[in-house]
Amino acid sequence: MNKNMIDFFEDTVSKYPDKVCIIDGERSITFRELREYGEKYARILLRESGDSKNSPVAVFLPKCLEVYEIDIACTYSGNIFMNLDVKTPLARIKNIIELIQPVLLVTNERYRDMLSEIAGNITIIDIEAMSVQDLSTDDRRLEGRRKEMIDTDPFCIINTSGSTGTPKGVVLNHRSFFDFLDWSIGKFHFDGTERIGALSPVVFDIYEYELCLMMKSGSQIVLLDSTLAVYPAKLLKYVQEQGVNFIFWVPSIMVNIANMNLLEKIPLNELKHVWFAGEVFPTKQFNYWKRNLPDATFTNLYGPIEITLDCTYYTVNRDFLDSEPLPIGYACENTDVMLLNDTNELCKSNEVGEICVRGTSLAMGYYNNQEKTMDTFVQNPLNPHYPELIYRTGDLAFINDRGEIIFKGRKDSLIKHMGYRIELGEIEHVLIDTLHLVQYACVVYQYERKEITLFYEPKDKVTDVDIRRALADVFPRYMIPSVYHCMDELPRNTNGKIDRLLLSEKINGK
Repeated sequence: MNKNMIDFFEDTVSKYPDKVCIIDGERSITFRELREYGEKYARILLRESGDSKNSPVAVFLPKCLEVYEIDIACTYSGNIFMNLDVKTPLARIKNIIELIQPVLLVTNERYRDMLSEIAGNITIIDIEAMSVQDLSTDDRRLEGRRKEMIDTDPFCIINTSGSTGTPKGVVLNHRSFFDFLDWSIGKFHFDGTERIGALSPVVFDIYEYELCLMMKSGSQIVLLDSTLAVYPAKLLKYVQEQGVNFIFWVPSIMVNIANMNLLEKIPLNELKHVWFAGEVFPTKQFNYWKRNLPDATFTNLYGPIEITLDCTYYTVNRDFLDSEPLPIGYACENTDVMLLNDTNELCKSNEVGEICVRGTSLAMGYYNNQEKTMDTFVQNPLNPHYPELIYRTGDLAFINDRGEIIFKGRKDSLIKHMGYRIELGEIEHVLIDTLHLVQYACVVYQYERKEITLFYEPKDKVTDVDIRRALADVFPRYMIPSVYHCMDELPRNTNGKIDRLLLSEKINGK
């Protein structure tokens, strides 16, 4: 019986001890070596933390081989790894550390002095000093920790943006990963021959999935330098050279690749599985990928970080017009996705409601934030008989006549303006997918002046006047933005998504 991710990892090591599991540029590591480093660093973590258990360990390193070693070590030690983004402003890192209060902070010499200014009494460990310490230590403590772990113990913490300015630390346990791994491995016939093109930041839940898929099935991870996203041609060339056959990316970079017509110049013949999640993939650019990779399987996944890893999927098996949205599909196995209306009743066909989720995939809540946990992880309103939590995503969707779930946008982007209820995401969809006037768009609301504000990345030489005139042919006057901001590039958060919260705060003075 496997009770934790280490149990799966040990099984994989026994099957493929000498197989390379991670490639990081010119460096690589085998499963046997990864276990050795994981156990070695776990002993150091236990010693430095005073034998802490189920406690957060913060990891502040750029995406590299060592991050995987430390995350594995945290798990061996019976603690919770929490990766931090080295590109995040120091003030925000300070907020996270003050909220989570990790027992240790692992970094390298480059960042050690900088972190010491904000870490307070938290012990900072330099991984470069760890690497030269002796490997020969009694294994009984580690074996004891492994036996003590149960499947509902926390595995990792992922920080996501919070309305108060301090990120929320989402706690995910071992068991919540089991379901998604079992489903995805069975559904897509993953067998360990996957060469994963790992582009996502270490603070994104896609990173955790790739890590766990490697640990359980023996898949191989090829690290893709995040700076290559700025140079899509170089990125694709490296993916091609490395024989990557599985990618799980946020659509932004895929849109850029389509707009530059790179797949015709750099064919990715080895690519078998293309997964995407995190934001809407404009159908026009998706169709470009589908045409150029006719033998690949394309899957659209949906799920907030509070659900491990995603709760719905749609493998694209029919043609879509450029103006049609791609469905987010159907609930993953052993996960129940409910659409609830304003009176907490199940929505009828084609009725828009909030996406709510129940099942073992749910996160445990927000670390050191009981109030916010209770706001979003609530009693199932359809079940008055016994305690059963659901997660209210704040996202809107409807079920079409085919039984497919169609994403509509955020519940909190549903505004009331001039007496009318307006879904701001609808304006974005028309601009991008119907009128094809802009590359990216973000519509937010200025509450004090009652103004709909559009931020956009232009396509060709489109102007504010062009956009206003085009929208006037589609929408009533009250739905047309009154303020326009043309930008060379919309701001993105660490997950590669458009930073909607930042733009909203920009115009609302928060």
